[in-house]
Amino acid sequence: MTSILTSNQTALFVRRAALTLLTLVTLVMLTGCGPDINNGQLVDAGGENGQGGLAFVLLAVFIGLLFASLFYMDRIRKKREARQDADRDGSAK
Repeated sequence: MTSILTSNQTALFVRRAALTLLTLVTLVMLTGCGPDINNGQLVDAGGENGQGGLAFVLLAVFIGLLFASLFYMDRIRKKREARQDADRDGSAK
């Protein structure tokens, strides 16, 4: 039997999945670094064995996540403002 998720349930599922993914990535990064961390530098871009490419990919991923989070926060702000405007228009009538 399939169930149809409401928008609240879907949003809750997405939030939980994002939090789980963030926790997992954090744990992998912390366990993978070990004692090799030099002043917060996780990837040596000038190192051998292709680490410069890894540093570029990590930078691109970070910038992509930054812009995605900014877009998401702006979207939430616009929805909140629209809801407040609708509430004011409804109470003014």
